[in-house]
Amino acid sequence: MLSARDEGHAKAGTIFAGFLKILPVFMLVLPGIIAKALFRDQLKSPDFAYPTLVLNLLPVGLVGLVMAALLAAVMGAMSSVFNSASTLVTLDFYKKLRPQVSERELVNFGRIATGIMVVLGLLWVPFIHYISSQLYIYLQSVQAYISPPIAACFVLGILWPRLNGAGAITSLLSGFGLGAARFILELADRAGAHRFESRIARWCIDMNFLHYAIFMFVVCSVVLVGVSLLRPAPDRKKLAGLTFATVDDKIETVAVGSPPMRKPAKETPLEHGINIAFSLLLLGTVVGLWIYFR
Repeated sequence: MLSARDEGHAKAGTIFAGFLKILPVFMLVLPGIIAKALFRDQLKSPDFAYPTLVLNLLPVGLVGLVMAALLAAVMGAMSSVFNSASTLVTLDFYKKLRPQVSERELVNFGRIATGIMVVLGLLWVPFIHYISSQLYIYLQSVQAYISPPIAACFVLGILWPRLNGAGAITSLLSGFGLGAARFILELADRAGAHRFESRIARWCIDMNFLHYAIFMFVVCSVVLVGVSLLRPAPDRKKLAGLTFATVDDKIETVAVGSPPMRKPAKETPLEHGINIAFSLLLLGTVVGLWIYFR
């Protein structure tokens, strides 16, 4: 059962998640700036900023505790990534090809897939520095080549019910091609495998990865809208509850014995005003951080 004022609480929870997303700026970026200011002569690489702060500012007992927590966090993150990737490969690919496969075979295949991904990850480590000498920038740049088409489909999809599956698939494939092209060209150029002299290639390689992400988002949005307009509009019944325009449409469900869920309560004018205010504050915070650190 849903609690009272469900719609207002859901929006507030989304806004709160947006504020949480800003925390990496203060947890990952500011410590590096502090380390640069305090230990300029000791930093041989930006990747040493956090360990330098820990070793020089914390007492002996806390150093081991923080390092153990850091390693545990890294191991937990890697474990979840490998587990998710293994599940994706096993259930969405292997089981589709062999529907009658047993549970034991699925588990064994998942273990093999995880081992292969670990080996591929280790083999890729020597190539990371060609993208950036800083691990954080490398991670953000790779994410920037993947996220824009997904963001375009999600944001425009909930705003405009005219979009359809054909437009979404075309947009995702276009974004994958643009991201893969930038990644391959950048890696080949910086690794010295080939020096690209074409103006288009140089423009693609030398552009800041964040600006290239904006370019990809615009292109994917145009492709999404254009292809969707060329194909028939989706059935409105299939969009019930999925877009802002169809959020109040009745979703066709089949009773399975559980009590029926009541319709979520509308947000009150006070909740609406508070959500708008915090949304503007979130937007202003993001823009302010971008201007300050650009």
